[in-house]
Amino acid sequence: MQIHPLITNSDDLAQLCVRLAKSDFVAVDTEFMRENTYWPDLCLIQIADENEAAAIDPKAEGLDLQPLLDLLVDNEDVLKVFHAGGQDVEIVFNLTGKTPHPIFDTQIAAMALGQGEQIGYGNLVDCWLGIQLDKGARFTDWARRPLDRRQIDYAIGDVTHLVKIFPMIVKRLVKQGRGDWLDEEMEKLADPANYVNEPELAWQRVKIPGRKPDVLGRLKALAAWREREARGKNLPRGRIVKDETLADIAAHPPREQSDLGRVRGLSASWGGNDIGARLMKALSEAKPLGPDELPREERKPGLGKEGSLVADLLKLLLKIRAREIDVAPRLLARTDELELLAAGKRDGLAILQGWRCEQFGKDALDLVEGRLAFAVKNGKLKMTRAEE
Repeated sequence: MQIHPLITNSDDLAQLCVRLAKSDFVAVDTEFMRENTYWPDLCLIQIADENEAAAIDPKAEGLDLQPLLDLLVDNEDVLKVFHAGGQDVEIVFNLTGKTPHPIFDTQIAAMALGQGEQIGYGNLVDCWLGIQLDKGARFTDWARRPLDRRQIDYAIGDVTHLVKIFPMIVKRLVKQGRGDWLDEEMEKLADPANYVNEPELAWQRVKIPGRKPDVLGRLKALAAWREREARGKNLPRGRIVKDETLADIAAHPPREQSDLGRVRGLSASWGGNDIGARLMKALSEAKPLGPDELPREERKPGLGKEGSLVADLLKLLLKIRAREIDVAPRLLARTDELELLAAGKRDGLAILQGWRCEQFGKDALDLVEGRLAFAVKNGKLKMTRAEE
């Protein structure tokens, strides 16, 4: 495989993208910093096919990334392969308003092959290639320039190894008849709705006790205000106001701006500065949440003491079934789905649809409805049909 020098000019990048556009798939990774910013600070992009690999410096002066972005989001003929690619996809979405498509994530695929729920890249490479990666550059400052040779080599390794591993994973998925299992998961990863941060919905990420419409209305207004402040200043949300402070202000709103200086988590200057004034304006415009906006009760419907026991049995069944077919339990079912099933819900559950129903859902339903039971035979826990 040809490893190119760090790409810093538009002509070299455009020519690389022309060649990669002829490939069946490309492996993609990014290096970024986000500790001190609202938006991820993109510092490096790595890409490879089976013939060549390169690292691209998005901070290089005058570099036009458009050919690369077009390849990632508009070329439907080239499969884009990531490992744990959620944050990489988010960066592309922030730049283009689109997500890479079609897409394949080797961390998700590893779940279907029984390699854990969140296998790291280093463990993936070790498992499939028997190579132990040098982790020395993992916590490097990718924003600092110039990048040294060790940093670039480390970063390119994230795609050169992936190019070799991806066909091996696909071959095993096909051999085990599990390729179709992942189609839905990959489409979820590529769904743009996952990466849209609407300020008006930001309050839903803030934990607050109680469900009073007036308190939640103030929280909604304050969280939307904070989101816009963070974006405008390109600072993490917590640098503007921490969640617990936001929730406290929503629950116990100050009457005057001067009262902000006495709020725990805010400095005294908030009592008279401009940002404090903007917070108070947002607070003054807050309206109680309507009935349709109020969050649903956390308690699952009908899940009393007996229902909780049934849910525990379903979790045990999930462990047994996942072990039998050698797949990560989380790929088969989520805990909340098991609790809903135990509470009597049937419609709209993923475990009662498609391949999940065949592999687990049917048995789960039989257990809940009394057609399946646990039994101990020869010292081993097994499932048995009730009629037996």
